[in-house]
Amino acid sequence: MIAKANELGAPRLGLAVAVRAAGGAVARNRLRRLIRESFRLNQHALPALDLVVGCRPGARAAAPAVLRASLAALWGKVAEGAA
Repeated sequence: MIAKANELGAPRLGLAVAVRAAGGAVARNRLRRLIRESFRLNQHALPALDLVVGCRPGARAAAPAVLRASLAALWGKVAEGAA
């Protein structure tokens, strides 16, 4: 994840889900949906940052619950770092 301050007053999300990391279009779109949903549920606790989330090859085979937990930990780190 890459984070950079913005002056909009709200966090924004960018996604970088590569074919090598996620596989075909169906798998990439599944990961993108999961990341967007996690961001939507946690954005109220995040500071005004532009966030770019990338995927590693292990994300393809990971269970959705594991991915959600990983994303929740990332959002927590971002919120802590800004406090």
